[in-house]
Amino acid sequence: MTDDQRHLQRAIALARHNVAGGGRPFGAVLTYNGEVLVEAANEIHLSQDPTAHAEMLAIRTASQRLGARLQDCVIYASGQPCPMCLSAMYLSGVSRVVFAASNEMAAPFGLSTAAISQQIALPLAEQHLAIEHLPQAAMATLYHDWQALHDAE
Repeated sequence: MTDDQRHLQRAIALARHNVAGGGRPFGAVLTYNGEVLVEAANEIHLSQDPTAHAEMLAIRTASQRLGARLQDCVIYASGQPCPMCLSAMYLSGVSRVVFAASNEMAAPFGLSTAAISQQIALPLAEQHLAIEHLPQAAMATLYHDWQALHDAE
């Protein structure tokens, strides 16, 4: 069995255990340089926090240990990561993600996030969520101030 298979099987076991405890079938294993650093399961049912996805919890814990940049980290997930989790992976610099169940497999069970991906791919004015851009001149100054502080480092 390859490391990918072993870590993915562990993510599935975490998801199975989560279902037995009343949660959703989502688990994640985050490795750093090939070694397991964090294991997590979806905790929405416990916290009522809609962002408490297994991948997000794994990223949060790993970031507390390694810092905000997670290069050389791989996330193994029982299900295809949603747009929020994928965004967090990009923002944190995760090197790779491997998942077991696709959105197509999850769709008949109401567990697909494909519709969200489709929505956020649309121009803002065409999305279902009302999104307004109200420019504020103060933000340009704030961004310049931030850049000046970081350039000085």
